[in-house]
Amino acid sequence: MKVTPLDLRQAQFKTKMRGYDPQEVAPFLADAANELEQALREIDRLRQDLVRSEAAMTEHRDREKSLQNTLLTAQRLADSIKESAENEARTLVREAETRADQLLQKAQARLIEVERDINEMKLRRRDVEGSLEASIASLTYALDFMRGQDQAERDEKLLLHRPKAMDILAAAGPQGTVATGPQAVVTGPQPVPVPQQPGPQAITGPQAVPSIRPAEPRLVAQNSDTLAKVAEKAG
Repeated sequence: MKVTPLDLRQAQFKTKMRGYDPQEVAPFLADAANELEQALREIDRLRQDLVRSEAAMTEHRDREKSLQNTLLTAQRLADSIKESAENEARTLVREAETRADQLLQKAQARLIEVERDINEMKLRRRDVEGSLEASIASLTYALDFMRGQDQAERDEKLLLHRPKAMDILAAAGPQGTVATGPQAVVTGPQPVPVPQQPGPQAITGPQAVPSIRPAEPRLVAQNSDTLAKVAEKAG
């Protein structure tokens, strides 16, 4: 049976012989009712506090669980980002190494090609220099030969014209006497000697120009064309 403070205040007891004193019982019941009322109020307050505490605890637990889930998600996301960054970094490093190797190979191949081109150019230069030297030597030889031939023709013409001067002196008559023999003396006006041009003395006979080899016409023409091109470039 549940007893409330109101029940204690309104409680009435029958009187009997040798029973409790009503004047003592009534104040006691009133005090007990007050105490019970205070106790019940305290219990209600504590229950409300408990409810609020449980609600707050539940809320805190929910928040804690949410925070834990958030932390776990953040940790997983951080791990995923870290792993992705590491994979990307490894990929970039591999690509950079591959590109560096390719560039190094291309540079080495280009270096080899340049060295080969340089060697080829050097060989071509040597060939051109040798060809030019041969052409110059051939042209020089041809010019010397042609000059020698011209000088020989001039000397031959001079030798052919000398007897005519002697015939003129013999036909002079009383103005002079032409003597023959080892002690020939010429009287009268002396003939004017014909001046000779300086140059190599012409040699006639089978031993004429023994050391000069005639140049081939084709080689002379080629060398002339080469000299003409060189002169055009120099001009």
